[in-house]
Amino acid sequence: MELLFVALGGALLGITARYLLPGRHSHGSVLVPAVGTAVAAIAWVALTWLGWAWAEGWIWWVSLGLAAVASVAADLQLGRSRSRGDRRMLHTLMKTGHPGHA
Repeated sequence: MELLFVALGGALLGITARYLLPGRHSHGSVLVPAVGTAVAAIAWVALTWLGWAWAEGWIWWVSLGLAAVASVAADLQLGRSRSRGDRRMLHTLMKTGHPGHA
């Protein structure tokens, strides 16, 4: 049950990152929340395998902290990468023209 809660927390952190950071127009609405969910769940499972108790606070802080960092990093990187790609494609189209251009 705790894995479900930590995954939900990761999703909420991903949603928060998506809507508070710039560049959300450049990627899908589920991508960053999915990153937060996956990182939180994977971190939780890895820490439980290492013997961390779910009743202690550290496993929650570390799992959700990693999810927050990964969500922010993914959102910022995706925004930069997609903007660069769009500019490159626009430059290519402007230089060579495209079939619909008169």
